[in-house]
Amino acid sequence: MIVKRPRRFLPDPDQGETTFVGDLLRSETVGGSVALVAAMVALTWANLDFSSYERFRDWQIGPLDVEQWASDGALSVFFFVAGLELKRELLVGSLRRPADAAVPVFAACCGVAVPALIFVVINRGTDNLVGWAVPAATDIAFALAILSVVGSALPSQLRAFLLTLAVVDDLIVIVVIAVFYTSSIHPIGLLVSVAAFGVYAALQRLRVRSSLLYLPVAVIAWGAMHESGVHATIAGVVLGLLTRVIPDDDEVRSPAERLEHRIAPLSSAVAVPFFALLSAGVQLTGGTAVLHEPLVLGVVLGLVLGKPIGVLGGSWLLTRFTRAELNDGLTWRDLLGVAVVAGVGFTVSLLVSDLAFTGIEREQAKTAVLLASLVAGLAAALILGRRNRQRREA
Repeated sequence: MIVKRPRRFLPDPDQGETTFVGDLLRSETVGGSVALVAAMVALTWANLDFSSYERFRDWQIGPLDVEQWASDGALSVFFFVAGLELKRELLVGSLRRPADAAVPVFAACCGVAVPALIFVVINRGTDNLVGWAVPAATDIAFALAILSVVGSALPSQLRAFLLTLAVVDDLIVIVVIAVFYTSSIHPIGLLVSVAAFGVYAALQRLRVRSSLLYLPVAVIAWGAMHESGVHATIAGVVLGLLTRVIPDDDEVRSPAERLEHRIAPLSSAVAVPFFALLSAGVQLTGGTAVLHEPLVLGVVLGLVLGKPIGVLGGSWLLTRFTRAELNDGLTWRDLLGVAVVAGVGFTVSLLVSDLAFTGIEREQAKTAVLLASLVAGLAAALILGRRNRQRREA
């Protein structure tokens, strides 16, 4: 899943020097590209031989099938990294000072509300309203990948704005998942998970560094959260938020930095692509007729139009009626590209589609997410690329 500079990882004192492959996989561009390839493989496979794709997706491994391992297991790794980043930015990053974070945070809130409102208006009177949160999410990896590829000459403050926006956006959607997409709660599982969180926090406070202790505690927290009825990815976020982000005097880096250094390649090269492979395989049938379905129309318009309207409108309202201002070096032209790229929903939007719908409605929602993300990504690449050329020539 709010940094003032491009992410650079120092050598890990526990691991030795960083490796070329590890550094490569920590790049947002490479991580987003791997997930995109996985999604294309899933689409091709599902449309050439859907029965074999479905058998693979339903293959039972232990207590869960492969699709559940992807959505509940792999994405927990992704959300753990997002939790680490969010905690770090809240304490030592660009969310530390409310004045600096005010505009992107408010823009993120409006960027969630406007797409949801568009979806509700289009789908009013139908059973599809349960999917109102599908167009609400922004995919951190893909959004940053597009900005990295076409925005080399754009100001670094723009990346910080986008990352703040995307992380807050995903945090809101995570809360939505926990509150609105939990059908029933089993208290024992929830209590065991909370107890595991307490043990993890205590180990952090005691400055314990052995992964042999943390790993079983994290697995217990995840398993108990899954059994509680709350989506298991919430465990990843909570564990990330409980991790120390401020290093002691005798530490080169904090536990959060060390963990992010180790786990970011796993998240970008394995967890997110694995989820994309298991979630993006939808059959593209019906041609353009599917665009007339209220569910599809609500998701597409929510992401492609609602996101830019919400992000730009929220930013303008806050700067117009309060003392908040855009960061130095940013212009409204720069912000337009970020507002459009926020419409790339992909990972979290696909997850909400899985939680909200079943059967044909789920396939329609996923088709809409993929289509909208493609349109928003291409539009953002054009806008940001043009702005990048203008900046370079100025």
